[in-house]
Amino acid sequence: MIQGIIDRFEGNIAVVEIDGKEMKDFPKKSLPKGVKVGDMLLIDGDNITISKEGTEKLRQEIEDLMDELFED
Repeated sequence: MIQGIIDRFEGNIAVVEIDGKEMKDFPKKSLPKGVKVGDMLLIDGDNITISKEGTEKLRQEIEDLMDELFED
């Protein structure tokens, strides 16, 4: 199983960062409904799901970094 993070959308293509190393294009129609930029995906062959726990963890890490960056 591979982990990916939605980096951006370009028309009907989703650009996904795979394992923090490479970018790969996926057709938007192959992704789960409601997927957003920043969502973590679990990719197992043709089966792609959103990892709610992984996505929340990423968002919390980003929020923590932002808090550190903008501390007085």
